[in-house]
Amino acid sequence: MIAEPEPPQERKAGPANSPMGKAFIGIAGLIGAGKTTLATALGQHLDLEVHYEPVIDNEYLDDFYRDTARYAFPMQIYLLNRRFQQHQEIIWRGAGGVQDRTIYEDAIFAKTLRDQGFMEQRDYETYLALFRHMANFMCRPHVIIYLDVAPQTSLERIHERDRSCESGVSLEYLQRLHGNYEAFLAEISRLIPVLRVKWERFIKVDALANAITQEYTRGSFLREITSLV
Repeated sequence: MIAEPEPPQERKAGPANSPMGKAFIGIAGLIGAGKTTLATALGQHLDLEVHYEPVIDNEYLDDFYRDTARYAFPMQIYLLNRRFQQHQEIIWRGAGGVQDRTIYEDAIFAKTLRDQGFMEQRDYETYLALFRHMANFMCRPHVIIYLDVAPQTSLERIHERDRSCESGVSLEYLQRLHGNYEAFLAEISRLIPVLRVKWERFIKVDALANAITQEYTRGSFLREITSLV
């Protein structure tokens, strides 16, 4: 099991020393899947800077969980803006990095909110139009690592970390997210290499990092890491 990381801070690294050079790695997965833990460990192992999901300073987070219907659209716009800024900084710095949740996943959450009736169709279409315009200015990550956990496992890990604002997250919501993630993976893997990692139990990060190093250049399609040596 990967050790719990220190409190998230932007980590400066030396890409010249990384076995993956200046690779841009995105970590994807359900809420509570273990993205931050893995991002921290991979950043240390691969000597790449880590860019964390905006949680602590998210001005909408508490309001979103308190009144989801009211704050669904502003929450998604806020996250889209922050993640676009982060995504572009990784590209502009030219040093590569590990990103804790990618900008592409935001659309999964927006769709799920629309499907559940928390976001109006017109707001959802406005969000998608804005995302498409932003996408025209984005360079793609070299690889996306998808941490594949069951919705029930996700819920258990959410309860374990015990963030008060997440106390209302339901299994039904996570099940909807999981289904939308599967559709997302089928689509995004046509453009960006995706490595699906079974994450019901944590894997030693050095074995996973070695597998990622070997696999990430093999093409823009969905692959599954099934054996780690």
